[in-house]
Amino acid sequence: MRVRPANNLAARLFAAQTLVAVAGAATLWVVAAVIGPAIFQSHLNQAQVAQVSADTARHVDEAFRSASAVSIGVALLASLVAALAISAFVTRRIAGPVVRLADAAGDVAAGRFDVRVPDPALGGEFAGLAASFNGMAQRLQAVETTRRRLLADLAHEMRTPLATLDAYLEAIEDGVAVMDQETVALLRAQTARLGRLTEDVTAVSRAEEGQLDLHTIVLPADQVIARAAAAARERFDAKGVTLTTDTTHPAAAVAADPERMDQVLGNLLDNALRHTPAGGTVLLAGRATDSRSGVEFSVSDTGEGIPAEHLPHVFERFYRVDSARDRAHGGSGIGLAITKSLVEAHGGVVTASSAGLGHGAAFTVRLPAIRDR
Repeated sequence: MRVRPANNLAARLFAAQTLVAVAGAATLWVVAAVIGPAIFQSHLNQAQVAQVSADTARHVDEAFRSASAVSIGVALLASLVAALAISAFVTRRIAGPVVRLADAAGDVAAGRFDVRVPDPALGGEFAGLAASFNGMAQRLQAVETTRRRLLADLAHEMRTPLATLDAYLEAIEDGVAVMDQETVALLRAQTARLGRLTEDVTAVSRAEEGQLDLHTIVLPADQVIARAAAAARERFDAKGVTLTTDTTHPAAAVAADPERMDQVLGNLLDNALRHTPAGGTVLLAGRATDSRSGVEFSVSDTGEGIPAEHLPHVFERFYRVDSARDRAHGGSGIGLAITKSLVEAHGGVVTASSAGLGHGAAFTVRLPAIRDR
């Protein structure tokens, strides 16, 4: 329950407009009382009625003053009532949206991010304020949704290796399992999985906070592609997916951190490999963009594809197009978030495109030209 303050905006607005109306009425009365009789007497003199008796002149003057007082008083009363009525309407019209906005802000502060305020139709300023508030609330709602999903997915990612470790340790304690080479390898694989998850979360957090140390050098595009392809070739061969490379402009070069670029293209290649079945193809390409604006790297595959409604979210932490399917593929859902942060740290952009399910996907990294860095 919200408690309205006694001295609220509506009361202050109405009091201010009432004061203006009263001040105007008082000013009109004083001016009319001071100027009116002098003007009336001047007209009498011009009409040459000054020869009338003093008694008649007094009656005429009293008649003028009485008529003026009555007419001005009635007019002032009527205008004051009209002004107060209009003031009350305008006050409610202005204060209403402000009160609704304050209530909505209170709801957002209380964690109810689905609240929205309508356009009060009071001009561009109020419309802009309402639009900005709604945009803020929508963004906060999206952040809260992502946060909850992140925590849930992070818990899930940690639960599986921890459960495996706990089960094997218990089996060893009970004598059901022995600490042979196979068991040690399995336990190390699970701890390595936890270690990779920790490193991934740390990496994306550092990148988003601008705490990465980049050691940039001039890198030929074909060298960047060759390094990434060589590192991933064995994994592709093991799954039966063909990895091809193409460098349209061999002379193209970028200023980048070689280890970070290996990580960027490695994440994109791993993502393509997870979602491309055996017998499919992945193309890693690089080219100089037109207008000498930089270099473009792309990783395209003939895999599962991405529905259009998911494309704007694929670079969010732990976001999965299909959670069950992606977990089965072994992805943590954070590789693309790391890629985005690393590319932006280099001053570039990364985008995703797909014609839909069953039509593959393409990820494009655009880095600025060396002269722009």
